[in-house]
Amino acid sequence: MKKTIHKAVYAALLFLPMTAFAAEGAAKAEVKKTFIDVLKDGGWCMYPIGLFSIATVWLIIDIWMRTNPKKMTPPEDVTVAQQAFLAGDYIGAYQTMKALNSPFSQVVRSALGSIGYGKAATEEAIMSEVDKVNSTLQTRVNYLSVIGVCTPMVGLLGTVSGMRGAFASLGSAGIGDPTALAGHIGEVLIATASGLFIAIPAFMGFYFLRNKLQSGVHHLEEEAEHLFRNAPYDYLKDADVGQEETYAALPNWIENPG
Repeated sequence: MKKTIHKAVYAALLFLPMTAFAAEGAAKAEVKKTFIDVLKDGGWCMYPIGLFSIATVWLIIDIWMRTNPKKMTPPEDVTVAQQAFLAGDYIGAYQTMKALNSPFSQVVRSALGSIGYGKAATEEAIMSEVDKVNSTLQTRVNYLSVIGVCTPMVGLLGTVSGMRGAFASLGSAGIGDPTALAGHIGEVLIATASGLFIAIPAFMGFYFLRNKLQSGVHHLEEEAEHLFRNAPYDYLKDADVGQEETYAALPNWIENPG
């Protein structure tokens, strides 16, 4: 997680100069300015936009890694589960999947916990766990859409703030002193361009990673269903493969169940 955050910060630091230079070109500034000067010209809205840029890069890197097929359905986890199923060691398979930490191991572990209740219960457990994995990752993908919507709004607020300053300068000094007016107009252009420049890759990442997530989830579901396709449910009936502690005892008014 720390490595992902560091990558996002470094990428955002490379990303923000592009935003600033694009905005600087839009403002058509005659005097060459440093990157810090351009950010300062953008006004207060450059701070939240900078945070949005870091969050965008971090989310894209993080979701890309999480939705990788080798991350969602590791081949080594699939091989271990297949070998345990071929040996008929369902309890060992459950314990192994419990020790692993991948979406595939979560789905298989959940299905093995319900295998004693029949095929329908097992397939329902698979679908439920796959939906849970999909929902967790989809929430992260949706954050990119939120950033894509909110960043131009922040830039618009900066635009309104810059225009307010421009009209205030125009009202106090008139058109005889265009320096202050030009500074406020530059702030308006930088704020608008920066907001749009961050929103575009955020939306592109949202749609691309959403499709990538759907592909990964389908592959995960296929591998899990293939593993349980020929499971001997008749022999596993009422088997407590999970061997987890249960909290559903008989009613306390039953004294002698026998």
